[in-house]
Amino acid sequence: MDRRRALVTLLSPALAGLWKRAAADAPAMRITRIDTVYWESRDDAPFWPHWTWLRVHTDNGLIGLGETYPRNAAESALVHTEVARRLLGRDPRDVERIWSELFRAFDYQISGGTEMRVLSAVDLALWDLLGQALGAPVYRLIGGRSNPRVPVYNTCFPLRYDFNVEPEKIMSEVKERYGIKGIKIWPFDGAAQRLQNQQITPGELDRALVPLRRLREAFGDEIEIMLEFHSNWNLPSALRIARAVEPYRPMWLEDVLLTGSLRDYRELAAATHVPILLSERMAGPFEFEALLESGVARYVSFDLTWCGGLSLARKVAAASEAHQLLVVPHTAGGPLLFYASTHLTTAITNVAIQESCQRFFERDWPAMLEDPIVPVDGTVAAPELPGFGMRLKPGVWEHPKAIVRTSVS
Repeated sequence: MDRRRALVTLLSPALAGLWKRAAADAPAMRITRIDTVYWESRDDAPFWPHWTWLRVHTDNGLIGLGETYPRNAAESALVHTEVARRLLGRDPRDVERIWSELFRAFDYQISGGTEMRVLSAVDLALWDLLGQALGAPVYRLIGGRSNPRVPVYNTCFPLRYDFNVEPEKIMSEVKERYGIKGIKIWPFDGAAQRLQNQQITPGELDRALVPLRRLREAFGDEIEIMLEFHSNWNLPSALRIARAVEPYRPMWLEDVLLTGSLRDYRELAAATHVPILLSERMAGPFEFEALLESGVARYVSFDLTWCGGLSLARKVAAASEAHQLLVVPHTAGGPLLFYASTHLTTAITNVAIQESCQRFFERDWPAMLEDPIVPVDGTVAAPELPGFGMRLKPGVWEHPKAIVRTSVS
């Protein structure tokens, strides 16, 4: 197979046939109603809402759940002004056809941003519906159980300790309570803000290295350290940072430069032995195809609620495997993102590790979900329930500060 076209074409005939047979076995359905819900502020609920949920109702009583974020009002508006008229009355089993039609419509309007986020939410809802209609977890529809349990690392959203000051306390907690042996921090973001994303100074560089030193001094090589940069730096600063962090042996450098700068990423990758990870911010098949052809990334990331949903993400994973690369899904969003990502990583054979957030599974998810996923021995497992298996507590959708919109056929 020509690897350059791998992303567009690479799904094994056996896997494609399995999915077609599964869709054919599901009972006929018709989409009758679409709801969206979001909160204006994270402070409006006892959990930390920053996403838009999408519910797709069918005439046989099944409801599929989708999710995206963080431009909630814009995402909800697009669902009800553009997407609803294309979905209402359709058979939700036609997942690939609906994906293709929406992508072409959005590409005509210059695909990206809100359009691709909404397409991602729709796609997740359709997969959730298909799994429910068949009475099977989604991972069974996309290849079965390759990984009974998936290893996770911890991303340090605020909870009890500041990773810039006491990262070893965070690491100790997740290691002792959940068996997690990886931690992602972003100690250079403060410097980027203070220096207006320009040249990093020696003083700021040394300040940002403090949490790396503390982690290595406390845990040695027992743990992995992941470094996130949120695309804050230019090439000269990125080169300086990469050289400075090498002694601390991070697992990867994530999104150091702006995502589209693949030529500059080549120079960065050639200048350091620390692997490069890209990119949760990419969307659509052609951006990922360019990334894979660039040879820059050693780890490939994507966000299922941004990139184009599960339909696109599984193709990216398959194409990454053809390039001998491992994938690391971004999951620092809403809860369905984590559930859907866990179904994907359960099914594929080239996952390195999956992101998790102690803040979410300790504080936020117990307030809103029935039996939320919690890491055990540093791993998570996909629920053995139909669809994605994420169950909301009664009343969450009717929360008094939730903004709900509905379109019906």
